[in-house]
Amino acid sequence: MSIPTVKLNSGYDMPVVGYGTWPLKGRRATDAVLAAIGSGYRLIDTAAAYDNEEAVGAAVRECGLPREELFVTTKLRGADQGLGSTRRGLEGSLERLGLDYVDLYLIHWPMPAVGRFAESYAEMADLQREGLIRSLGVSNFLPEHIETVTTETGIRPALDQLQVSPSHSRPELVADVQRDGIVVQAWSPLERNTGVLDHPFVTAIAQRLGVTGAQVVLRWLLQRDITVVPHSGDPGRQRANADLFGFELTAQDMAAVADLDTGAPVKQDPATWEEF
Repeated sequence: MSIPTVKLNSGYDMPVVGYGTWPLKGRRATDAVLAAIGSGYRLIDTAAAYDNEEAVGAAVRECGLPREELFVTTKLRGADQGLGSTRRGLEGSLERLGLDYVDLYLIHWPMPAVGRFAESYAEMADLQREGLIRSLGVSNFLPEHIETVTTETGIRPALDQLQVSPSHSRPELVADVQRDGIVVQAWSPLERNTGVLDHPFVTAIAQRLGVTGAQVVLRWLLQRDITVVPHSGDPGRQRANADLFGFELTAQDMAAVADLDTGAPVKQDPATWEEF
């Protein structure tokens, strides 16, 4: 299975569908990543805060693919924000992953009250120049946070990983971020255990197209030019979650899924959320 790519503003190509590794740990995580790679995934998403970088790194070594064929993302945890600490945070991730560089490095949360995300991003720019990071990105950043780091460094993030899903479609935020040429990537796109995949709107579309509810939701995001990193430990679901390019949603389908938006704010508000 071949997954298309999108070109980031750093010049590197990134698969539009990746494999999210939270909350797996240990050998279970390694085996799940190996299964995902075997199914055609080439983007693997992890984070220092997930406590599974060593397991992900083991899969990268065991899969047998050349390093350059894989796109590895990890994230700077809140406790490592700040000058000096950011370098140590990345070096720790590289050591745990067993890699010389990461393809994409994200600040996991802006934590504006702490006030260190801009200096962290500036240090990430230095690390990029040293070849330890290929593309700079952010996670859970609002437009004002993006503007701050861009003004500080002159380097606009390549990607912003955001909570986007049918219940929280966030069209205005997505449009604001994409307007500056930044790729949006949805985390937790499938809202597992919320019932959204079994909603009659979703199941009706899925039955008509002969796909799963998860495929409908992921395709809905892709057609909004939002890349995705779904997670499943089940190999069959992994394959289905990446098999998104043989069908297309109609405008009516797109509107029906968008109508599932609850209008409720996300629980982890990037303006106030702190996670160390």
